[in-house]
Amino acid sequence: MSFILLEIMFSQFFKKPRQSPKDAIVEVISTSTLVLLTQPLVLFLSFTAALYAFPEWQDVLRDYPFWFLFLLFLLFDDMTQYWWHRLAHNVPLLYNLHRPHHEASYMSIRIVYRNNLFYYFLMPGIWFSGVLIYLGAGWVYAVYVVLKMTVIFAAHSDIRWDKALYKVSWLAPLMWILERLISTPSTHSAHHGKHMEDGVTHYKGNYGNLLFFWDVLFGSAKITRRYPAEYGVENMSDTSAAEQLLWPVVRDRKK
Repeated sequence: MSFILLEIMFSQFFKKPRQSPKDAIVEVISTSTLVLLTQPLVLFLSFTAALYAFPEWQDVLRDYPFWFLFLLFLLFDDMTQYWWHRLAHNVPLLYNLHRPHHEASYMSIRIVYRNNLFYYFLMPGIWFSGVLIYLGAGWVYAVYVVLKMTVIFAAHSDIRWDKALYKVSWLAPLMWILERLISTPSTHSAHHGKHMEDGVTHYKGNYGNLLFFWDVLFGSAKITRRYPAEYGVENMSDTSAAEQLLWPVVRDRKK
């Protein structure tokens, strides 16, 4: 909520530069569908499946220490989302589900949940999270998911909070660590850049969500401390709001 308020106060939250009418439609529908339907449904289904498959394992992890359960969520939710995200950028069929996230010509908290309606239903990390909740880690998930979404909101925001911190000389060692640990506006905006030749854009990398460390570890990181001049998809034809949300059920006939 704090980052949303900052965008409203200091940027054009409700009318972004180069925004098209369909942008708001895609963002409202995809965001509300994920929050109200997809994520609760997947957590319920995975929890229920684990209940029937392993009834004797319910709450088996409840008494384990916080750090251990938090680490499990980092591995089974955040790391698997890194690989799901990376796969989506390298497999054309999956990219059609993720492309709406990159159709926006701007950075904003508005686009955090902007994806095809099937994208999150297939995301392994949400299914694994439901199983971990069944195993007794729900009390840790309540903390983990808030922390994760705070970092993701901060990384997508067009309030470039890291830019100001880069200018503080005594913070240099901390920022060196921070930009390699979590996603920041600089590293994540590079992932959303439109033109690969601009020297900043890196849409075939910087896939991390909570932890940017996965990009460092698996060789997909690019750190420039700069921001692309343009955002969007490069060398691809236009697509309708309906196709963005419902591909492959809906496909544009004109293409």
